[in-house]
Amino acid sequence: MSAGSASGSRAALAVVRGPLAEVTGMVRFARQVLSALVTSLVRRRFSLAETVLQTWFTIRVCTLPALAVSVPFGIILALQVGVLAQEVGAVAFTGAGNTLAVVRQASPLITALMLSGVAGSAICADLGSRRIREEIDAIEVMGLPVLERLVVPRTVALVVVSVLLNGVVMFFTIITTLLVSVVLQDLPPGSYLASVTTLAQLSDLALSLVKAGVFAVICGIVASYKGLGAGRGPQGVGEAVTSAVVTNFVLLFAANFVISQVYSNFAGGPIG
Repeated sequence: MSAGSASGSRAALAVVRGPLAEVTGMVRFARQVLSALVTSLVRRRFSLAETVLQTWFTIRVCTLPALAVSVPFGIILALQVGVLAQEVGAVAFTGAGNTLAVVRQASPLITALMLSGVAGSAICADLGSRRIREEIDAIEVMGLPVLERLVVPRTVALVVVSVLLNGVVMFFTIITTLLVSVVLQDLPPGSYLASVTTLAQLSDLALSLVKAGVFAVICGIVASYKGLGAGRGPQGVGEAVTSAVVTNFVLLFAANFVISQVYSNFAGGPIG
């Protein structure tokens, strides 16, 4: 009986140590990437051409999927907020509720999920393929900095695209909520926009941009970490991509909760 209990305890410890070791490894990898970014800037060897190339690739593959998600999301949000506002007698604040929900939550999350599912998986697959083809080993043997050459440009590109795409998604989602509220729920467009200008602040936009940037860094770090750690041939690359997408989703929602709580504690607001 005691042997069985000891075996169960070891199994439980193994289950706990696995995710902890994974998180520790990603934190250490993030610190190395940050150090590589600073080094590349100080020594003037930042790969601008590769960054531009990766930025254009990310824009091409992420823009349409993000817009395709933002429009139906805006429709659902407008309908739900409109019904709730009518039930509690706060129709005049429908515009503010829709807009603040989009700016503070929906827009950065939609952008981050698209980056993770599309660009992040592509980065992970690319680096994983380079790993199993031993290209990464060849770069290391030649004494070239792998992080500066491959990881830093992709992470910087994700941050740039995330901030830009966040604004585009924000615009399309807000316009969608406005059209649904005015056309389907017969709300006056003047009062809708007036409530937005009354309650919305520049700090809400700043929060959205900060979230977009942080989410992009998380996406780039996780995708690169998983890709560089891929093994066992093409099957290992596929497993790394799946693990990167799942891990990104979990960390993105966790980071969103932490940032929202910090913002709510300092700036107030129930939708932070």
